Amino acid sequence: MASSRFSKVDEYGFERPDDFDYETYEDFMSQYLTVLAKRAKKWAELIGEGKSLKRSLKVKTYVRKGIPGEHRGFVWLTVSGAEALREEWGSDFYQKLLSGPMNQDIVDIVKTDLPRTFPDNIFFSAGASHQQQLYNILVAYAHDNHQVGYCQGLNYIAGLLLLVTKSEDMTFWLLKVLVEHILPNYYTRTMDGVITDIEVLEELVRLKVPEVHQHVSSIGLPWAVVTTKWFICLFAEVLPVEVCVLRMTALGDLIETWTVLRIWDCLFYEGSKIIFRVCLTLIKRNKVSLLQCNDFSSLAECFKEITRDSLVIQCHDFMQSIFKAPGSLSQSTILKLRRRLAQQRKNHTVQ
Repeated sequence: MASSRFSKVDEYGFERPDDFDYETYEDFMSQYLTVLAKRAKKWAELIGEGKSLKRSLKVKTYVRKGIPGEHRGFVWLTVSGAEALREEWGSDFYQKLLSGPMNQDIVDIVKTDLPRTFPDNIFFSAGASHQQQLYNILVAYAHDNHQVGYCQGLNYIAGLLLLVTKSEDMTFWLLKVLVEHILPNYYTRTMDGVITDIEVLEELVRLKVPEVHQHVSSIGLPWAVVTTKWFICLFAEVLPVEVCVLRMTALGDLIETWTVLRIWDCLFYEGSKIIFRVCLTLIKRNKVSLLQCNDFSSLAECFKEITRDSLVIQCHDFMQSIFKAPGSLSQSTILKLRRRLAQQRKNHTVQ
């Protein structure tokens, strides 16, 4: 194979596969870099020299089209409310947590999970700097939020945040705003938030894709079995992570992967309704395949396969589809469903 100016490892430390088509990638990037440069210029003009950014319809539109890598951490911090949190608690709050006393049980469980976090990523290999930084972030957050402590799944989220931001402090505050504001009660010991949102998803499927809801119910597959990881890991261990990476599939299709970070762009701006939009789009697009499954195991496997849908790895088309395929879906609708379903579960528990 001809030599290439591109490394076998992408900018985020993920190794490209052995069958990676470097020639096609170079051809693509020679054209796509122009598009990226234009987007980066627009974002730079929007942010301005003063490094300020306020939420607006224009910013929302820009976010939906994707945030350039060089601006992503700053934009996430600003539009999510994480920057306001840092100003409220103090810019030195993270360092104070690291300097304080440590609970050995938390330290031990975090150390146990570190080698499991993106083990094929060069930045998280044994002894790599990111592994120590991730340890600091997870231990600091566990000591800050005693209700959550350390929950499995946070390592993937914090790990990807760290790869993007390249900053311990920024990652800490983004993790804090995610766990405490955007996804409340997801990572508590009872996981009430996740349990409720899985029930909300089930209800939304009943309303928007009734055939699939009926089919899943008739087979008896619990929604929690197939969707818990989607909610807990925010698709970080489910959908493609690599940014602007092209590869040739077994069918010879050229595909672009940028999906998880594009979803997170919208998640930090628009909140948890984005998760439901992604879930519903995956289910609606693969309705025929899901309805063809006749037993528990094949249906569960099909739910795994739909995250490898050809559209998913064409991130631009996929991100457009999540705002069209599910139809109308407001945050107020989700909040109403959460309240109703949580109350129903509470009443059932009391009985």
